[in-house]
Amino acid sequence: MKTYKIHLIRHGMTEANEKHLYIGGRTDLPLSPEGLADLIEKKKVFEYPTGARYFTGPLKRCRQTLEVLYPGCKAEIVEGLTECDFGEWDGKSLDVLKQTPAFSRWLSGEDPVMPGGEHPEKFQERVANSFEAVVRELMSKGQTEAVICTHGGVIMLIMAMYGLPRAPMNEWATDTACGFTLRITPELWMREPVAEALCAIPWEKKDQK
Repeated sequence: MKTYKIHLIRHGMTEANEKHLYIGGRTDLPLSPEGLADLIEKKKVFEYPTGARYFTGPLKRCRQTLEVLYPGCKAEIVEGLTECDFGEWDGKSLDVLKQTPAFSRWLSGEDPVMPGGEHPEKFQERVANSFEAVVRELMSKGQTEAVICTHGGVIMLIMAMYGLPRAPMNEWATDTACGFTLRITPELWMREPVAEALCAIPWEKKDQK
C-alpha cells in the first residue's frame, strides 16, 4: 500500500527568536548569524529527511533554512504557509504583552483575535487549504515524500488538525530547525483528512550513535 510522508521543519533562528519576541507573518526577518551557524551545526550532527519535492513558506527565514539544509533543491513557495499575522503584538516581548489587558483576554480565550491581527479561523482556513493542496499535488503525481519548511505556529496547527494521535496545538511546539513527519494513507485520507504522526525530526546520524 502506497503511503505519503510529509516532513514539516520549522525555520532556523532569527534575531527575534533569540530575543523571545513575537514575530508573525508581517515581518520578514532573515536568519540571524547565530541561527545560520546553528543550522550548519545541526546538519553536521543530525540526519534530515529528503523528498521528491521541497515546499517553503514565502518569508526569508523559511527559504534560507531550506537552502542551507537542502542546497540546490528546487524550492516551491506556498504563500498560505506563512505564520499568523500577530498584528499590534508583532515585535513585542512576552514581558511587555503581559502588561496589557488585551493579552490577558487573549490568553484566557475571552478574545481570540490579536489587536490588528489575523483571526484564528482565517489562519486555520488558509493553512488547511494550503496543506491539503500540497497533499493533493503529491498524490496526483505519485510522489511519496516531501519536505515543507515553515513556521512554528503553522506546524503546530497542521499537527493539531491532522495528526494522530490527537493532541492540542501547544503539545506540537518544536524547536527551530526541528519538526515532525506525517504519514498519510490515501484510503484513510479520502475518508477523513488525518495522518499518522510518525516521528520527530531530525534524528541522530547512525555513525554518531
